[in-house]
Amino acid sequence: MQVTKSFILLFGILIFLTSFLKAQVTDSVLIPNKITISLQPKIHWQLAEQNKPFNIKPYIIPGLMVAYGFSAIENDGLKEMNAEIKDEMYAEHPHNKLRIDDYLQFAPAVIVFGIDATGIKAKHNLRDRTMLFLMSNIITNASVFSIKNLSHQLRPDGSAYTSFPSGHTAEAFANAEFLRQEYKNVSPWYGVAGYAIAATTGYLRLYNNKHWISDVVAGAGVGIASTRLAYWLYPKIQHILFKDTPMNTLILPSYQNGSVGLGMFHRFR
Repeated sequence: MQVTKSFILLFGILIFLTSFLKAQVTDSVLIPNKITISLQPKIHWQLAEQNKPFNIKPYIIPGLMVAYGFSAIENDGLKEMNAEIKDEMYAEHPHNKLRIDDYLQFAPAVIVFGIDATGIKAKHNLRDRTMLFLMSNIITNASVFSIKNLSHQLRPDGSAYTSFPSGHTAEAFANAEFLRQEYKNVSPWYGVAGYAIAATTGYLRLYNNKHWISDVVAGAGVGIASTRLAYWLYPKIQHILFKDTPMNTLILPSYQNGSVGLGMFHRFR
């Protein structure tokens, strides 16, 4: 995916600042002739049920979407459909390409962190939400780039052999499902809005002649399944790493030499 370094760094800084401000801070403890300031964040993890059994039902529709995309690689009828949609979207109506899809893919995730700050509380606290978001993105990107390298499909505009599946669409639908999961108990319309944004991102990938329709459908399936898998895995990882003990821990996204990762800082007592 075409993600600028500045955007990743900015997003990481915003997460750090919000985490830091919401952490428990001991400030201005007065001692005669001396002021001691402690800025040690104390994070108390919200531990969810870790023994929840795996349920295949939430993955059926995303799985069928991915299967459709794979089928279109070899199936003549589906390849013809790809070509017809490309002609309708671009070849018969040439137009200038838009860049908004490069940023729109992240909009549902921005909404999650933004509206919680206004007082409409999400399902998880900031730390768990950030971890879920990062886990979802790790699974999504690992899946997308692995499949791209294996499938080696040419883009409709002939620019590269990285067409299948659509990474922008996968990112957008992963974030849309993230928004739905965090706010489905508040209102189903948050999920509807997130999926509408994701669908618009997918449409723009066709509009910009960067993907076939099968790439977009498969990318949506990968994104949805990745976030759902993250929500199933995270409670288990929580209990393995953190158990029920409050920890002086701070986890931050990191970016170095073109790679996105996580950094964990822990102070042992």
